[in-house]
Amino acid sequence: MSNVKLAVIYYSSTGTNYQLAKWAEEGAKEVGAEVKVLKVPELAPDAAIDSNPSWRAHVDATKDVQEVTSADLEWADAIIFSVPTRFGNMASQMKQFLDTQGGLWATGKTVNKVVSAMSSAGNAHGGQEATILSLYTSMYHWGAIVAAPGYADESIFKAGGNPYGVSVTAGDDGMVEDVEDAVKFQAKRTVKIAEKINS
Repeated sequence: MSNVKLAVIYYSSTGTNYQLAKWAEEGAKEVGAEVKVLKVPELAPDAAIDSNPSWRAHVDATKDVQEVTSADLEWADAIIFSVPTRFGNMASQMKQFLDTQGGLWATGKTVNKVVSAMSSAGNAHGGQEATILSLYTSMYHWGAIVAAPGYADESIFKAGGNPYGVSVTAGDDGMVEDVEDAVKFQAKRTVKIAEKINS
């Protein structure tokens, strides 16, 4: 049984990254981790959300998902982030949350957290890799340990072959690539690395 506490922290406007987060939860639980799935606070005004029926439907469907706090980061041994790309960077909702963690960082409470990241975009070369790498840059400042999946499992190739973290193309009809197995592998790998760090 794993002794790892994993926070899966996501932002999702229409549900893609929420689904990635839920698959990560499943994978981590399969190897015995204690898991919290948490969303970052929504910053967009209701007028913007209401302009997209899929966005409004997802916000309403996930209204009971707990919002992440600094206490959750402190609790976690490992963190998996899932975030859509916005012009090659993480969505502002995720960035705003990370930018408010100076207190944890300044007291050394982000050091040695094992972290991994996933991303989505509307087309295959829409900035997913850049988004993941931009998030990892913040993690280096935190003193965290990045647990990228690399090419350590066949599922990574099936999902499109992103060694930095699972990335997916999300169109009007849902996800283009078959990434469920890769997400679960990435979650298990993150937990197993955290186990080694904790031992």
